[in-house]
Amino acid sequence: MNDKIVFFDIDGTLVNDEKQIPDSTKEGIQKLTENGVHVAIATGRGPFMFEPIRKELSIDSFVSFNGSYVVFKDEVIQKVPLSAEAIEKIELEAEKAGHPLVYLDHQQATSNADDHDIIKNCTFNLMPTYPAYHPAYYKENEVYQVLLFCQEQHEKVYRDGYKGTFDFIRWHEDALDILPTGGSKAKGIEAFMKKMNMKPENVYAFGDALNDIEMLKTVGTGIAMGNGLPEAKEAADYVTKSVDEDGIYHGLKHFGLI
Repeated sequence: MNDKIVFFDIDGTLVNDEKQIPDSTKEGIQKLTENGVHVAIATGRGPFMFEPIRKELSIDSFVSFNGSYVVFKDEVIQKVPLSAEAIEKIELEAEKAGHPLVYLDHQQATSNADDHDIIKNCTFNLMPTYPAYHPAYYKENEVYQVLLFCQEQHEKVYRDGYKGTFDFIRWHEDALDILPTGGSKAKGIEAFMKKMNMKPENVYAFGDALNDIEMLKTVGTGIAMGNGLPEAKEAADYVTKSVDEDGIYHGLKHFGLI
């Protein structure tokens, strides 16, 4: 292996709107591996949610939960669970407001609401089945991310009440991620760099969304997808083509990685 590594976001980067991996992307990643370049995923999803993608692309290293659970060659090198005490506090407030929660660890998703339509509508593309009903799950297990289901007009009370404890990232008109404060894909990538004793200039990342911005700024070369948000493109060093226009392959070729 050489001293380079490339991180890939999933939605809008590795996969298109139809949740398919373009053939050119598969070819590009295979060539990266043949060239001895390390390949890793960097995503807001939990490991159980993208296991089929990892298997299809033969990737054994990843940053998940936006940096809260990091694995290098199947070894956990960083984990930052949420405070159970703080989860309990926000759960009580959310329950009074009628906002359900989903708890995520590296293996599964559970919920404090059974058969809730908003949870179904928001997660059907992310999880194969509805989260198991287990309101006390976070009290018995380490939880790395919580999903809060509320609309934008209701989120301010949570943001204001948990400054310094939680960060909130909206990913759906009805849903927010709850993360440890200061958590990000960039923090997970920094754990990789420390583990591998790797210089920033040898680290590359592809992304398209708001939770990719810090990652794109932190790595030596940040590459935004052509279908990405304007904010992601502005944060990147280079804008490649869209995911359906062989964007990953084009970007890898542009920087001489394949």
